[in-house]
Amino acid sequence: MNMDVLLYIALMAIPIIIAITFHEAAHAFVARALGDDTAEREGRVTLNPLKHIDPWGTLLLPAVLLLTLGVAFGYAKPVPVDARRLHHPKRDMAFVAAAGPLMNIALAIVFAVLLVATQGMADTYPLWGRAMELSIVINFILALLNLIPLPPLDGSKVLAALLPPFLAAPYQRLEAYGFLLVVMVLIVVPIVSARMGWAFDPAEYLVTGPAYYLSYGLMEFLGVR
Repeated sequence: MNMDVLLYIALMAIPIIIAITFHEAAHAFVARALGDDTAEREGRVTLNPLKHIDPWGTLLLPAVLLLTLGVAFGYAKPVPVDARRLHHPKRDMAFVAAAGPLMNIALAIVFAVLLVATQGMADTYPLWGRAMELSIVINFILALLNLIPLPPLDGSKVLAALLPPFLAAPYQRLEAYGFLLVVMVLIVVPIVSARMGWAFDPAEYLVTGPAYYLSYGLMEFLGVR
């Protein structure tokens, strides 16, 4: 196996675990603050990654996809939220959903500031600088991915809160097919289109491209690059 690929996976592992842990914990913390203690009763109001990581969806699936198809896709354990227990169910569900992506944006900024503060160390130890840069990119990717209004991603819950009831109800029913929809749009479409010579990748336009633009734009703004 290519050692560069193994090193890349190793460098990505810790930033991904941190990004996912804080993302899911943010959902749980905000849900509790807004009246629903379901996540708390299941031990999800915590920064312990073991409570949020799904061994297959968070670790094995992304690694297998990266090694076989060159794409990384995965998921964590969903945070249980009972909208009926929230103070204002429709509005508060949007806040709970938005908490995860906003946390990742905040983390991206924190890692960028940390990179600035340790620039000397990054120059001496290039792997440290690379790990910090990956942490910034990964958090922006996770934020933008989850903001796509495609059930069951967080963006769909925010959009559902904004839609009138006659549109929100059928839209939310799409969540039953959510995982399949996400796989089709983000994995199947780019693979099929590439084989047909179209090279159309929705994730490139919606997630990875903007994530790299934001990451390097932030680093340039802070004087890192």
